[in-house]
Amino acid sequence: MARLVLVGLPGAGKTTLARALADAWSCPVIDTDDELALLVGMPAAQYLRERGESAFREVERAALIVALAEDAVVSTGAGIVSTADARTSLERENTLWLDSDDETLLARVGEGDRPLLGEDHRASLAALRRQRESWYKAVSRARVDTSGPLEDVVQRVIERATSVIP
Repeated sequence: MARLVLVGLPGAGKTTLARALADAWSCPVIDTDDELALLVGMPAAQYLRERGESAFREVERAALIVALAEDAVVSTGAGIVSTADARTSLERENTLWLDSDDETLLARVGEGDRPLLGEDHRASLAALRRQRESWYKAVSRARVDTSGPLEDVVQRVIERATSVIP
């Protein structure tokens, strides 16, 4: 079982916070996009563009299973909640939903390689929020606002994690 699993929209801070938490707790960090890249031999974004979302979600599920088997902080891809099988796995874990206001998310995603955000990041993020918000809530023990300075957010996540994880 993973020590902690982080889910949320693009720009919520999953990867950054996973690294900071793993440092604070002296444990490994696993990013499901990195695991996926190891499984398919190319970066996750490239695989998504070349093979499509359906194939991507299939391999992403395999990457999630690998990650959840470790005593680590796990950072997931933003769309991991898109499949029922992945949601079932996440519901069994110590999962936190990281979230920020839309302006913060937009500032963080910037011009990064985000195939599912397309040309209009603002509209795409709003659509993803509408589609996925109930799934994030369903799989998580709590929602944590990740707006603000990293040090404050790390402390907020640690406090929330210790209050909801047995």
